[in-house]
Amino acid sequence: MLCLASAHRDPKRYPSPDEFDIHREDKAHLALGQGMHYCLGAPLARMETQIALHTLLHRFPRLDLAVPPQQLQWRASFRSRALKAVPLTLR
Repeated sequence: MLCLASAHRDPKRYPSPDEFDIHREDKAHLALGQGMHYCLGAPLARMETQIALHTLLHRFPRLDLAVPPQQLQWRASFRSRALKAVPLTLR
């Protein structure tokens, strides 16, 4: 069984694997599959994500976390890694 919760978490390959770093040099990932198992909807998913993030950041240019990053809570799951909530402030 594939366990996405462990993806990009190898400290031998990724320095500070628990930190989100949009400027990370090594950006290869398996989130949308690979080879014959590559997701047919990947281009649409990428486009939707790009549009959603652009719209959000354009409407709320001073978007910020409402709590310190250390207070964010993660869902307990062996399949994926996701936050329970992302409290934000809109300034």
